[in-house]
Amino acid sequence: MPTRTQRLDDLPFTGRHGRLLAGSGTGWALDAMDVGLISFVMAALAVQWDLSSTQLSWIGSIGFAGMAIGASVGGLLADRIGRRQVFATTLLVYGLATGAAALSTSVAMLIALRFVVGLGLGAELPVASTLVSEFAPRKIRGRVVVALEAFWAVGWLLAALIGYFVVPLNDDGWRWALAVGLVPAAYALVVRFGMPESVRFLESKGRYDEAEAIVREYEESAGRATTAPDSQVSPPDSGEPTAPTDTGRRVSIWAPNLRARTGALWIVWFGINLSYYGAFIWLPSLLVAQGFDLVTSFGYTLIITLAQLPGYAVAAWLIEVWGRRATLATFLAGSAVAAALFGLAETPGTVIAAGMALSFFNLGAWGALYAIGPELYPTPVRGSGTGSAAAFGRLASIVAPLLVPLLLDSGGNALVFGVFAASFVVAACAAITLPEKAGTVLE
Repeated sequence: MPTRTQRLDDLPFTGRHGRLLAGSGTGWALDAMDVGLISFVMAALAVQWDLSSTQLSWIGSIGFAGMAIGASVGGLLADRIGRRQVFATTLLVYGLATGAAALSTSVAMLIALRFVVGLGLGAELPVASTLVSEFAPRKIRGRVVVALEAFWAVGWLLAALIGYFVVPLNDDGWRWALAVGLVPAAYALVVRFGMPESVRFLESKGRYDEAEAIVREYEESAGRATTAPDSQVSPPDSGEPTAPTDTGRRVSIWAPNLRARTGALWIVWFGINLSYYGAFIWLPSLLVAQGFDLVTSFGYTLIITLAQLPGYAVAAWLIEVWGRRATLATFLAGSAVAAALFGLAETPGTVIAAGMALSFFNLGAWGALYAIGPELYPTPVRGSGTGSAAAFGRLASIVAPLLVPLLLDSGGNALVFGVFAASFVVAACAAITLPEKAGTVLE
């Protein structure tokens, strides 16, 4: 008799999978929109409030300090109280905080609220990818998670559109842009009451009736009759247990069989965060510093952002053809080349071309990274494993916006993007050492 997880793994992609992907992806896009908006807000406030580069750096970095804490705590909570519960709570936290940030009257107030926003944002991403990964059919699991990560491009594109059309309108344009961030707070209700809890999590807590009901719903969506008798309320290959099979306390992401992959995953997360957030949080401001006016800089950023979508599409195809490891390493290497070229770009044409290449490769790498992370760990520590790696990576995203002004003063754009290119190279080398999990069961 197949287990529930085997029954889920062997299903085709159904409408119910699509609804889960769309529901999680919408939360993901709203997350990206919030992160992306701050780059446009920074560029506007630099003019309106006459802020120094140091003040702008703190506005850009403080959210990532919250994200580092949120990712770690969110992953731990997801393994204890459930993926869906944490997902919904994080949406509520960062939605309300972003809306409140629109009312900021000082740099200190904005910084404080951006930290709270970061707590919610950081916890959401690894939890959402874990939830989707645990439901996705085994043969296309990587492709489904990359599709989830592709919603990031949708959110960042929304941020670019809002930045281009709303922020420059008047002195309160940036406030209206942040006010849009209230949408995730309302969407939290949809997540809480409209999405299923992870079957693997429910089984780990001994909640077999709930797990069985969810599996049967997915089987019905695929037009398949259930393969388990009505009386089955426990894992079919283990008999009726007398207590929940929660082994989380006996598993560690630093156990001998997991520590190498944990270390490599942390290095990849650190490298990709340093380069991505250092480049894209400062991108509109860097373009203004090169002599482009505010509207032109926002327009270039919008064009560059569009290249994220084909980057995700190609990564989603390659990840089941080449595998996770090869796809991740290749896109990181491509990001390194693109970053180096962007540092040397001076004309509008070369700026847009190199920027689009950086968007294409960098976001494709992000998709592959989110796909490979949950596959590296067993169920009791899957949320913790992905969350801790994300938390470590967020340390780089804190440093990156603070680092950019220092590098600019020392060597200009060439040094800034040379450092980012080197970071991508280190991440690519670490990615090569990760185990390949394409087509395998999550356990």
